[in-house]
Amino acid sequence: MASQDWFDKDFYKILGVSKDVGDAELKKVYRKLARKYHPDSNPGDDAAESKFKDVSEAYSVLSDAEQRKEYDELRAMGGGARFTAGGSGTGGFEDVFSRFSRGGGGSPDFDDIFSMFNGSPGGASGRGGFPAGFGGPQKGQDVRARTTIDFLTAAKGDTITLRGEDGKPFKVKVPAGVADGQKIRLRGRGRPSPNGGANGDIVVEVTVRPHRVFSRDGRNLRLTVPVTFTEAVLGTTIEVPTLDEDAVKLRVAPGTPSGRVLRVKGRGITTSKGTGDLLAEVQIAVPAHLSDEQREALERYRDVEPGDNPRAALFR
Repeated sequence: MASQDWFDKDFYKILGVSKDVGDAELKKVYRKLARKYHPDSNPGDDAAESKFKDVSEAYSVLSDAEQRKEYDELRAMGGGARFTAGGSGTGGFEDVFSRFSRGGGGSPDFDDIFSMFNGSPGGASGRGGFPAGFGGPQKGQDVRARTTIDFLTAAKGDTITLRGEDGKPFKVKVPAGVADGQKIRLRGRGRPSPNGGANGDIVVEVTVRPHRVFSRDGRNLRLTVPVTFTEAVLGTTIEVPTLDEDAVKLRVAPGTPSGRVLRVKGRGITTSKGTGDLLAEVQIAVPAHLSDEQREALERYRDVEPGDNPRAALFR
């Protein structure tokens, strides 16, 4: 762990626990937060991914008795002061080194100090032999990009080609079920590090074109299905389209009102988390033009239809 994190980050606050939290409660809180912010539960959400990393980092320290003790001791030095070149008060190099000198005196043992930050003597370090927090290699900058894809490509997934800042083409694998506004991260494909660290990423924000028939509701697909007045009243069997370009049959029960939703299991959007359903909302189609014969037939029905006022409940 980088030394600066020990001073800058309040791991207790990150996890939302008190400083005297027990191991069982600590594990319970961590598991809850890890599930909430895990990248698999928040695809393309950079903020959630960052929060997940912070939570995991905090738990890795506080769940280890030795690291937690060292962390608490360092945070107690002047309320989390950074390393300084000396001066009055706590927080100087002498204060830190004095706590890790062997035999209670003499020269400080640098292996002990660096192992505190890196997990073990001779652990990962930055340039010049100092821990990564002391000017170590930095990750290169991320590159942002945008692309617009059609609804079917977003639902089924595909590999598309974009052009980078240098004009060169690069391929992006669009996962099945990607949503409008979601981000796809291509790790290590961004700008190089200025000092030997990892490359940055390419972050592609996806815009999905609307479909003329379907809309998306999570993993479910929605569409509006027109039916005639007689079909709704007497009942019928109809066909509705799917994304697979085939049709499925739906039973419209007698007396089906406009707005009722009919469900077809497993014919929605498929993602890594599962497959949704197809939701067909019934809408009674009212004819704009009637022949004389049709009008006469409706007028005869009006003379014998129930006399109940369908709007009566609005005034109760």
